[in-house]
Amino acid sequence: MAIGVFDSGLGGLTVLRTIRARLPWYDYVFFGDNGNAPYGPRSAAEIDVLTEAAVDRLFREGCELVILACNTASAISLKRLQEDWLPTRAPERRILGVFVPVIEAITGRPWGYAGPPLPGLMSRVAFFATPATVASGAFRRELAFRATGIEVEEEPCPGLVDALEAGDLGAADRLARGFAERLLTRMPDPQAAVLGCTHYPMVEHAFRAALPEGTKILSQPRIVAESLADYLRRNPRFGPGSGELRMLTSGCELTVARGALLPLGQPFEFGRIGRA
Repeated sequence: MAIGVFDSGLGGLTVLRTIRARLPWYDYVFFGDNGNAPYGPRSAAEIDVLTEAAVDRLFREGCELVILACNTASAISLKRLQEDWLPTRAPERRILGVFVPVIEAITGRPWGYAGPPLPGLMSRVAFFATPATVASGAFRRELAFRATGIEVEEEPCPGLVDALEAGDLGAADRLARGFAERLLTRMPDPQAAVLGCTHYPMVEHAFRAALPEGTKILSQPRIVAESLADYLRRNPRFGPGSGELRMLTSGCELTVARGALLPLGQPFEFGRIGRA
């Protein structure tokens, strides 16, 4: 069995790297839809179509479990895929997102918690994400299912993914600092900051420099890796493999391989597939 990891671009590689370090004995297939990136400015209907096609492709590549390592896809498409598409398309397979594990970390409400919303562990949370993720309202909605009394200040970050995909780290750093500074005019003292896009860990240092020293930046890749490890413990039918890794992209494989050096820290070869 292989675990599929999907992102619209390079950001999901931050999740892949951490998952593989935590669970090296599983087989993985990564698919970056770089040919259609970024998803953030797209409509919900477009994101639905592209995400469904990407998951279907990973299923055809032999993946029994797919991680949407893309906050935009998780916020907009995951619920529909799990409830409407998966039962008829592949009822024995599973799709997980990167959104809920972070909500669980903020609220202290673990997987399977079905009680009424209770006071959260934190009362002031900053949330940085793509325009589409913010517009979906998914972060506030999922948070409200589990906890009360949490003030959330959201900051859409247009152009940040584009700069990171292009490898323009100088522009990405400036954008990240600017978005953090703008949010602080509305919430000067957040207890925690959620980098709600898997690209953003690549400029975590820029967010860190702009945010107050006491603000805890939640590491989404680490949180997702621990959540996946717990899920696999509870679902032993998704057995381990030999540690094999295959890398796929819908973009230019040479360009994507160069861009992947930053989040992965080592070179990998990508195979090219047709755009979704």
